[in-house]
Amino acid sequence: MAASRIKLEKDTQVALVLQGGGALGAYQAGVYEGVCETRIEPTWIAGISIGALNAAIIAGNPAKDRVAKLAEFWGLISKPNWLPPTTLGAEDQLGGMNPHVRSWWDTWEAWRALTEGQRGFFAPRHWLEVSGVLSSGTQPKDLGWYDTTPMLRTLNEMVDFDRINKGKMRVSVGAVNVRTGELEYFDNRNTALRAEHFLASGSLPPSFPAVEIDGEFYWDGGVVSNTPLSYVMQNRERRNMLVMQIDLWNSQGELPETLFDVTERVKEIQYSSRTRNVTQIQRMHQHYNRVIRELLEEIPDSATSGNPWVRHAHEMATDAKTALIHMTYRETAEVGHFKDYQFGRIAINEHIAAGRADIAEVISNPEWFEMPTGQDSFVMRSLHGDLKSEGAP
Repeated sequence: MAASRIKLEKDTQVALVLQGGGALGAYQAGVYEGVCETRIEPTWIAGISIGALNAAIIAGNPAKDRVAKLAEFWGLISKPNWLPPTTLGAEDQLGGMNPHVRSWWDTWEAWRALTEGQRGFFAPRHWLEVSGVLSSGTQPKDLGWYDTTPMLRTLNEMVDFDRINKGKMRVSVGAVNVRTGELEYFDNRNTALRAEHFLASGSLPPSFPAVEIDGEFYWDGGVVSNTPLSYVMQNRERRNMLVMQIDLWNSQGELPETLFDVTERVKEIQYSSRTRNVTQIQRMHQHYNRVIRELLEEIPDSATSGNPWVRHAHEMATDAKTALIHMTYRETAEVGHFKDYQFGRIAINEHIAAGRADIAEVISNPEWFEMPTGQDSFVMRSLHGDLKSEGAP
C-alpha cells in the first residue's frame, strides 16, 4: 500500500474503536497497517474482547514497531498448541481453493482450535478440572473450558505496560463485572492497566473463565456490548474528534437455511446490532447539543445570570464536531458459524488482507476524514453502507 498522507484539522482527537470478534480481529490488524500509512496517529484507542487485545499490542509498542508486533501476535495465536499448522504450504493462498475443500479445511481448523487451543492464547483444560474433580471449582476463575494463562504470558512478553500507562495515547477496554452485571471500562487515565485488564475484556464465557481484578471477577465486555463506541463518545474531550470504528460482525445477512446458519446469524445480529443503535443515539445526542447551543445564543446573558440550569446547558452545548468512519468486515470466504474461532493461517491472512483492502478504499476518499460543515455537528461515513451515512437527524 503506497503511503497516503491525510491532513486533519488542527487539535483533532483521533479515536480508534475496535469491536470484538475472535479470529476475525485479524481484520483490524490489516486496517491498522493502512492507518499507519496515512501518518495518522491515534490519540485514543478503545477495544472490547479481541479488539482489546489488538489495542494492547498497538498502544504497548513504539509506533515504528506496531505493525510488525501485530503481525507477530497474529502469527503466534494462529498456530495450534500441539501439532504443526495444517497449511500444507497454502498459508499465503487467498481464494481459489475448491469450495468443498475449503469447507472441509475450515471445519478442520475450527475443530483443532476446540481440541488443541491456540498457541499463546488458550489451551483446553482437562475435563476433570472443568468438572471440579481436580480443582475446587468454587471461584469464577475456575469455571471455563479453556485455560487463558498463555495469553497473559503473551501480553506480558509483547506489551510494554509502562508505555501504556505513561504514554500520550489514551487506552480504554471494557469488561463485565460478573457480580453486578455492569459493563465497566478500565482506562489508563484513572487506572494502571495490566495484562489482566485486557484478558478480562476477552474472557467470553463459558469457554474462558472470569479474570480476577482487585477482588472482582470480569467477563468479556461483549456479554453486554461488543463495541466501546458509547464510552468513547460520552467521555470525549470538548474538541473535534475523528472516530474510526472497526467492526467485525455484519448486521446484514441472508435468511438461514440450516441450523448452522442460524448459529452464525444469531452471532452476527447479537454482536453487531448495538453498534448500529449506539451510532444512532450518538447522532441524536450531537444534534440536541447543537440545538441547545443555538438556543443559548438567542437568550441574553442578563436573563440567565446565576441560573444553574443555564450553566449546565453551557457545559453540554459544546461546539465540538465528530466525523465517524465506520468499517465492517465482509469476509472474503464463507468460513461459517465458527468463523470467530477458526484461527487457521489461510483464514487469518484473508482477514488481514481484507482489512488492508478496505482501509485503502477509505483512504481513497480523503474527504471522509473532514469534519462536518455548516450546522451539522456529526457525520458518519460507512464503507459498506451498513449504517445510514448522514449528518443531523
